[in-house]
Amino acid sequence: MTLSQRHQAFHDLHQRGCFVIPNPWDLGSARMMAALGAQALATSSAAHAFTMGRPDMGGVTRDEALGHAQDLIAATDLPVSGDFENGFGDSPDAVAETVRLSGAAGLSGISIEDTQMTPGNPAYAFDLAVERIRAGASAARALNRPFIFCARADGVMNGVYDLAEGIRRLQAFETAGADLLYIPVPPGPKELKQILASVAKPVNALAAGPLKQLTVAELATMGVRRISTGSQIARLTHAAIRDATVAMLDHGSFAPLAGTASGDDIDALLLKGSPQ
Repeated sequence: MTLSQRHQAFHDLHQRGCFVIPNPWDLGSARMMAALGAQALATSSAAHAFTMGRPDMGGVTRDEALGHAQDLIAATDLPVSGDFENGFGDSPDAVAETVRLSGAAGLSGISIEDTQMTPGNPAYAFDLAVERIRAGASAARALNRPFIFCARADGVMNGVYDLAEGIRRLQAFETAGADLLYIPVPPGPKELKQILASVAKPVNALAAGPLKQLTVAELATMGVRRISTGSQIARLTHAAIRDATVAMLDHGSFAPLAGTASGDDIDALLLKGSPQ
């Protein structure tokens, strides 16, 4: 599939129905997800940071994030979206430049948060947050090809504002031109329904927190258009590393290794998920 075809396919996925977009963190995980039936992939800023031995929230530079995204674009035939935190800068111009660079790198979309990458991760003031999204959406349209620009209101998850403020921001982001709207980790399904009812544009839901208890079918019935996994699969992998290592070093047990996949199975998935 050409890049142009990938961009169009990614755009089309957001126009109807509901789909899951898993978040790989390296070429191998990307190819396995592609082989297992993913229709699109997205980077995860946290999962990428973990691979570099760094914490989430500002642990990766823009150049590193773009290079990582290009690696994932080359790894499979699927469209890829970039999880690009606050756009790697505070100003609207910085967000617009990140969009332009993302388009040049071959990404089919990106998501931008309203969170400052400073201690405590406060939210940008409302007006600045909206102007940042307006600048990013304008830059996305200037690419003159399909590009899904996702605007995130992360203050609910980070505990810096309530759901009402998150919804107010999503509504303003929608007016500012965002294609997809996203409040990660609302308190529960009831609050997610409030989010969905408050906007007309497609909504992304994160399979984390209380929403992990819901199925794809349940989220789709509620009206969610896209379901992302963020760093959840990477965290599951890191939990396996932790638990297996503790069992071996602290208890002398190799029992956790009983659940490993065979080398042949992994090899087959990596081959199947490679660009054709």
